[in-house]
Amino acid sequence: MIIEEIQKKFIELFDVDPLLVYSPGRINLIGEHTDYNEGFVMPAAIDKKMFVGIAANGFSQARIYSLDFQEEFAFDLQAFGPKKGHWSNYIMGVTSQLQQAGYQVKGFDIVFGGDIPVGAGLSSSAALECAVGYAISEIFDFKIPKRSLIQYAQKAEHVFAGVQCGIMDQFASVLGKKGHVIRLDCRDLSYEYFPLDLGDYQILLVDTQVKHSLANTAYNRRRHECTEVVLMAQQNQVGVTSLRDLRLKDLDEIKPYIDKEVLGRGEYIIEENERVLEASKALKDGNLEKLGTLMYASHEGLSNKYNVSCPELDFLVDQTKPLDYVLGSRMMGGGFGGCTINIIEKEKIKNFKESIESSFNSHFGKSPKFYEISLEDGTGLVKT
Repeated sequence: MIIEEIQKKFIELFDVDPLLVYSPGRINLIGEHTDYNEGFVMPAAIDKKMFVGIAANGFSQARIYSLDFQEEFAFDLQAFGPKKGHWSNYIMGVTSQLQQAGYQVKGFDIVFGGDIPVGAGLSSSAALECAVGYAISEIFDFKIPKRSLIQYAQKAEHVFAGVQCGIMDQFASVLGKKGHVIRLDCRDLSYEYFPLDLGDYQILLVDTQVKHSLANTAYNRRRHECTEVVLMAQQNQVGVTSLRDLRLKDLDEIKPYIDKEVLGRGEYIIEENERVLEASKALKDGNLEKLGTLMYASHEGLSNKYNVSCPELDFLVDQTKPLDYVLGSRMMGGGFGGCTINIIEKEKIKNFKESIESSFNSHFGKSPKFYEISLEDGTGLVKT
């Protein structure tokens, strides 16, 4: 449906058929906020996507239309810069990165839209960045390597959107593999695919409907706090460049000299890295119960040590704990809103939704949204 809308709008605005590209959103099974600390993460591309229709226009201008915002925007390829708080930053940011990398980007037209819920922690912005980078590469035959596309998209988020994100979102969006999660080492970008065979279980996301704007939250502050722990540790140890290099016992030496809350940030990251490695083993062994236990531990750390949860997220996770048909639950994404990720018996999903909706509504005066998720391939051309 979205693809047909994009085609129709493109012809209406620009009178040509577009090339169609998709890039998926992502979940993260476990490993939250570890990516910008050179740690391990375990994301996957999902069946909710951003779609871009694109064509060269022969001008020195980019003309864009957003289906989601029903808004047009244009910028001159020779003179443009960030537009605070505007969706166009993701497209301009990628364009700027390609130009800086030496690619001769010429005029293009874009219509885009998608079914990734905005603000739910499913990385709709990364999906748009990756789709735009791939689309520009395709129409101008740049043959940009996928690894480079990932890095350009990440840098676009840093410079134009003002969010110092790690590389996980863009990596999963571009290099996702159907039916698999990716264990990504964010230090050297080595990665390994792990099949996620859930059998009688299903991934269900529960969206709090609490929208987060990472550039205006404590996200960037967490990065600074992690750096503070590293700088303090460097005074006692040689060879420490990130929290990846530390173990919990290493923090004992700096406890007297650092704020307890800031120290907790470091503790969480160190523990979360270990959980990702344990989750890898659990998947290899087919031990879904262990995976679920690790998910609950991850949420506990995110809520109480890293302090990026919110009452709605904590409530949803707590509601699952007495339910024997829920293997695991935790908040997912940057935090301060968005979704929980849950592994639930398929045959109990209907009852679960009804129960959670009722209790959540009673507690917060609104209803959550639910998304049943499957794991899909990363960025590519739409097959029509």
